[in-house]
Amino acid sequence: MRVGVLGGGQLARMLAIAGERIGVATTCLDPAPDACAGQVAKHICAAWDDPGALDALAAASDVVTFEFENVPPASLERLAPRVTVRPSAEALRVSADRLAEKNLFRALGSRTAEFAAIAQPSDADSAARAVGAPAILKTRHSGYDGKGQRRIGDAGELASAWRAAGSVPCILEAMVPFRREVSIIAVRGLDGALAFYPLSENTHRDGILHIAVSRPGDPLQAPAEAVATRLMEKLGYVGVLAIEFFDVDGELLVNEFAPRVHNSGHWSIEGAETSQFENHLRAVLGMPLGSTAPTGCAAMVNFVGQMPDAAEVLRLPGARLHAYGKAPRPGRKLGHATVLDSDPARCGQLAAQLAGLA
Repeated sequence: MRVGVLGGGQLARMLAIAGERIGVATTCLDPAPDACAGQVAKHICAAWDDPGALDALAAASDVVTFEFENVPPASLERLAPRVTVRPSAEALRVSADRLAEKNLFRALGSRTAEFAAIAQPSDADSAARAVGAPAILKTRHSGYDGKGQRRIGDAGELASAWRAAGSVPCILEAMVPFRREVSIIAVRGLDGALAFYPLSENTHRDGILHIAVSRPGDPLQAPAEAVATRLMEKLGYVGVLAIEFFDVDGELLVNEFAPRVHNSGHWSIEGAETSQFENHLRAVLGMPLGSTAPTGCAAMVNFVGQMPDAAEVLRLPGARLHAYGKAPRPGRKLGHATVLDSDPARCGQLAAQLAGLA
């Protein structure tokens, strides 16, 4: 069995490591010569839209998947006649456009923050009236880890903020007074089978996920699964996806979804019977899904910009360290560690100690 991955970052790396365990050979395509997935998988180093490289990826794969949402449409158009791509191009299109994403969730009956589209200068006043302030201005495309976002404290700032964002299509989104941020990792097989991991409760720092704690038995598990089910069935989705929510007084508001394995599910490598990475491979290859049952309480901490001393991490009981083999750089995800414990309180204490090293 052979899987191609568009992208060669840490998600592709962890897919390749999971694939090795079940006999799946992985090839990634990424223009970066030092793409970290290339340390554990075959690496085609070429531009995203290089026709020859895409043909080589198709020839080396039984199915192609992707590790990030900003894959150029031309790449999928080149691959489509040559190899099966899962998830679908439609899922990628919707997730890469914040306006299409919000409209789809609304059409499926899910709540979101109030929002309005801005495509030209004359839209600014009507958007400000519809959404109010404070608010967040977000570019419709190419946004992740807090990129492409600007906080608007007063409606009078909107026009200049839009120009500063490059006068590109945006949405203005109301600030949400949330109690916490949570996400669900879901997987749908080729046969339509569904499975869900326990909710993750997430803490961000500088727009990047800092800590994710698994919450088996969370009271919002069932409504989160219902949102994910409607989305995956609407899209005919195959593979793993993540949906991020705001918990507002016990009610879920959808923030966004990612059609791929996700940072908030990294704890599943040790904290679930089958990791999100293995289940994604199982799904896109048409294999039976594995159990998503938790093995206890798990918490993950991201290491961004620099790695901590490995000995300090591994000194914590039950800690598992994952270094991605990437050169240090401010704002760059370099690795993560997971702690496990049967008791949620002790797991939280270990997570706090781990976060102190990040």
